[in-house]
Amino acid sequence: MSASDNMPIAVITPRAKPLLLRHLPYFIGAAIVVALAATMSFDGYILNILMQATTFAIAVFGLSVVLGLCGQINLAQAAFFGFGAYAVGIGTTDFQMSYWLCLLAGCVMALVAGAILGASTLRLGGHYLAMVTISFQQIVTLVMINAIWLTHGPDGVGKIGRPALFQTQQSYLAFCVATLALIGYFVWHLPDTRLGRAMRAVRDNELAAGVAGIDVFRTKVYAFAICAVLGGLGGGLFAGGFAYISPDQFSFAESIVFLTMSLLGGVASPIGSAIGTGLLILIPEWLRFLKSVPGLYLAIYGLSVILIIRFMPDGIWGFVNVATQRWRAKARVHAAGPPLQLAPGKVGGEIVLEVTGLSKYFGGLKAVDNVDIAVRRGGVHALIGPNGSGKTTTLNVLSGLYHATAGKVMLDGTDITDMQPHLRTAAGLGRTFQNIRLFRSMTALENVVIGAERPGNALVDTSEDALTQRAMSALAFVGLGLRANELISCFSYGHQRLIEIARALAANPTLLLLDEPAAGLNSSEKLELHELLKRIAAQGLTILIIDHDMTLVSEAAQHITVLNFGRRIADGESMAVLRHPDVVSAYLGTE
Repeated sequence: MSASDNMPIAVITPRAKPLLLRHLPYFIGAAIVVALAATMSFDGYILNILMQATTFAIAVFGLSVVLGLCGQINLAQAAFFGFGAYAVGIGTTDFQMSYWLCLLAGCVMALVAGAILGASTLRLGGHYLAMVTISFQQIVTLVMINAIWLTHGPDGVGKIGRPALFQTQQSYLAFCVATLALIGYFVWHLPDTRLGRAMRAVRDNELAAGVAGIDVFRTKVYAFAICAVLGGLGGGLFAGGFAYISPDQFSFAESIVFLTMSLLGGVASPIGSAIGTGLLILIPEWLRFLKSVPGLYLAIYGLSVILIIRFMPDGIWGFVNVATQRWRAKARVHAAGPPLQLAPGKVGGEIVLEVTGLSKYFGGLKAVDNVDIAVRRGGVHALIGPNGSGKTTTLNVLSGLYHATAGKVMLDGTDITDMQPHLRTAAGLGRTFQNIRLFRSMTALENVVIGAERPGNALVDTSEDALTQRAMSALAFVGLGLRANELISCFSYGHQRLIEIARALAANPTLLLLDEPAAGLNSSEKLELHELLKRIAAQGLTILIIDHDMTLVSEAAQHITVLNFGRRIADGESMAVLRHPDVVSAYLGTE
């Protein structure tokens, strides 16, 4: 690691371009497509296909958010699609309400239903979440069929109204295409926003996301709610486009179709969602000439979908994206900010972390038993002990991953004993993990930006440029500023460890917890780590470190606490503790 690694990187950033100029080509292209939809002459059959593709794509965009960005499965998108459709259908026919008011009502209904369903089930995750969404879909379908007084039952709703400005099929298609373009723009740029980065972090590693300051549960609910409202919007447009709806159009089978469209094109991108939607609607039309042969049409249709998913597991657009990723990463350059500054808050007194009577029991196992720790401000404090002594469990309790059985934890004058991990991070606690936990679908820069976004980070404003500069400064501080735009998979194990430290430093924590940072490093990397710890401590940041490398501990730490079988057996100045008879016995045994 050379001194030049800490210098600002003099490159030109694309963010210097005005916002309008950067996005102008998209809006010009969208305007051309809308104009073509409004002026080109299509027969009724083609118009219906285009209408279906456009409205379905909006609903599939919702799956790009909840599944592609946040990693949460939703098998009830057809139910939300139905909320929007029935709101427009019933509102414009039975109650003679304005189309726009009905469309808004459908979106609100879908939003509320999605938020409630998400808030009540997203703590489950995995196949349990899938089962709950399937059950919700089935319930909604049964209500549509049997609540005849409201939904007209199996007969459906006909003669659905349209807005006065878009009474013709052609003009209404142009309106739907314009809506698709706006929603596509929103979904395309969502990953680069604070909420989008939080969703990607939750998808990649929920544990690390929480410790980085992200409210994991709230982020999941937001993703689910956005997915639902896009489903409702697509359904409302669908109802106006076809002027007739019935329950069979919003069944569980349609939810599977939406999911297949998303997976086929590439769930992580709205472009992929649009490609998948178009293909699943167009492939049957391309194969119409085979319908005269019984079974052949369905066999070829199914085989086509299977082959695409088999050989392009990330979807068609995902395949293209991976092929061009390295080129695009090199094309993106960013300007590093000034040298990294750490200015941790000083609310409490001389003691930054005060732990009293801390205990964590797993049934009859006392992993941590009545431990007291006092970490002084501005120094390096080591927590050591043999394997199984309770060190990592202690860190997990301190960072909120485990709930303490007993005891009290004070951070810089604030009681954080019962706080969730993201609230402890907001209070000034930073952490790295023994087993590196980075967001592996992101670049090094994106990983560190998430750290810089910590609530309460007084050194950074919320603008994208300020966050990027802070993250670049942190990467330069650990010697990786020139590789900011590379994916995590491109880095060695040792460099990934440095990126995780940079992410924690970008948050400007009051206390930094390092869980065995030297684990897996070679001798030269350990020397670099030691120098890095010296530079961090020189800026006044307080560090609590766990490590088995006694050379690193003895040289870096001024104060050591020793655990054995979950209990504290020694605490004090480093060299005196390392010579303590109980410590020597715990590590070397007795004759």
